[in-house]
Amino acid sequence: QVQLAESGGGLVQAGGSLRLSCAASGPTFSSHAMGWFRQADGKEREFVAAISWAGGSTLYADSVNDRFTISRDNARNMMYLQMNSLKPEDAAVYYCAASKNRWYSPVADITEFGSWGQGTQVAVSS
Repeated sequence: QVQLAESGGGLVQAGGSLRLSCAASGPTFSSHAMGWFRQADGKEREFVAAISWAGGSTLYADSVNDRFTISRDNARNMMYLQMNSLKPEDAAVYYCAASKNRWYSPVADITEFGSWGQGTQVAVSS
């Protein structure tokens, strides 16, 4: 089991940038694929980005491709989401998640993730 805690959310103007961090605890973090999801008010939680257990492969939702970058530092048990050119529609609570199974490639299927953080709020003003 991996325990996760997000940080780095806040209020930013449209066009601005934020960097979200996900701190993980547990001895198996480095063997789990990781992902970022987001949930806006009144909407379902949706996939944003995912990264393989070793960090060599990534996957992005079309809506954030070329604007967001996911990365991880297994030596520090950390994962990051660099968000550039933010838009009002990016506003949501952002969650980091760890895959249920180990040694995974990045996946977008929310049902493949079994450990979740508490979320961090991102607000974007127009």
